[in-house]
Amino acid sequence: MASKNPDTLIRVDIEKTLSSRGRRFVLKAVFSSQEGFVVIFGPSGAGKTLTLQSIAGLLTPDSGSILLRDSVLFDSKSGINIHPQHRNIGYVFQDYALFPHLTVFENVGFGLRKRWPQPLSRPHRLKVEEFLEIFEIPHLAKSLPFDLSGGQRQRVALARALIRSPELLLLDEPFAALDTLLRAKLRDELLAIQARFKVPVIMITHDPEDIRVFAQTLVTYEAGQVCKVETSLRAS
Repeated sequence: MASKNPDTLIRVDIEKTLSSRGRRFVLKAVFSSQEGFVVIFGPSGAGKTLTLQSIAGLLTPDSGSILLRDSVLFDSKSGINIHPQHRNIGYVFQDYALFPHLTVFENVGFGLRKRWPQPLSRPHRLKVEEFLEIFEIPHLAKSLPFDLSGGQRQRVALARALIRSPELLLLDEPFAALDTLLRAKLRDELLAIQARFKVPVIMITHDPEDIRVFAQTLVTYEAGQVCKVETSLRAS
């Protein structure tokens, strides 16, 4: 079994080979961090999203291990592969992946349901209302995702990811679809959200400004491999 280090927040040491239409891609991701904000940077197709999917449990590596604090999420030698629903990880996808047929209220509260379409309990409804207030979207409670702006969809996705108090938040290029002015505003909001919820974040980006604003640990990818890990880039 992979050894644990109580001072390490996240440790990833995995390999995965993917083949499609005669092409072969090998992911070799090795990095660790003790800091609260990890930024993954590199060109498209370098394996960044595959790494996030592996951490979330949506993709199973061929070998290696993934540790989150004192929990082993994956270890090929020991046969450990925790189900995604039991990893307690929030994931905001690049396209936000909101359920188009559900209202904002239903999207935010979706993860609180034990089974669908069982209605939310009163305490859970109150919690959803609280999160709508926190993310300044209570007026959108009955709206469908189609009617929302990019920034509003992002707030809904973040609220949905954080309402279950995850141990880790994964963000796949959260600002890619937004214009420059909105990106600057939502960067400030994301810093405030992280400080409020005290949740560690791993974020993929192509934007050097995201590195400047967020990165405490910077993990740079190239051609499926981590080529550099830099730490202590920003004060906590």
